[in-house]
Amino acid sequence: MKTILTAIAEFLASKIKRRLLFIGILVIIALVDFFTLDVTRRTFVFYDISNGNIAVEDRMLVRSRSREVNITRYTQEALLGPVSPNLLPIFPRETKLKSLLYRNDTVFVNLSADAALPPIEGGQSLENFRILHDGILRNFPFVRYVRFFIDGQAVFSDEFRRYRM
Repeated sequence: MKTILTAIAEFLASKIKRRLLFIGILVIIALVDFFTLDVTRRTFVFYDISNGNIAVEDRMLVRSRSREVNITRYTQEALLGPVSPNLLPIFPRETKLKSLLYRNDTVFVNLSADAALPPIEGGQSLENFRILHDGILRNFPFVRYVRFFIDGQAVFSDEFRRYRM
């Protein structure tokens, strides 16, 4: 036992060996964390402040076995708005996801009444819904149709049928 402690003390006496040991421990912790979290990259589209064009933002979201939960997480993140300070949200900040249902290749998204108005910062309601619609289709290839509701009332159903994949 004494020889083991002596060997460890001699190993840790070297500054370079001590740093390499700490780096190795950090790498192992990072790898374990990465493989146990099971995250996936999702693409979000927002408005750029400078020119009003759309801009892309990538985020890592925790993946679930349930497709409905994954789509719900994506939609909630999209409603939260951008992380970057030079981007604007696509819906008013007060907009909440009331419910989301995924059945037979179709996603039914029910938003709060705030979604009916364009954000104060700019944008048009139809275009904002189209951005969210396209984002869901782009990030979840198993979804074929997206139907939007505001407080339980269907909105823009004919406009998006033309653009289905």
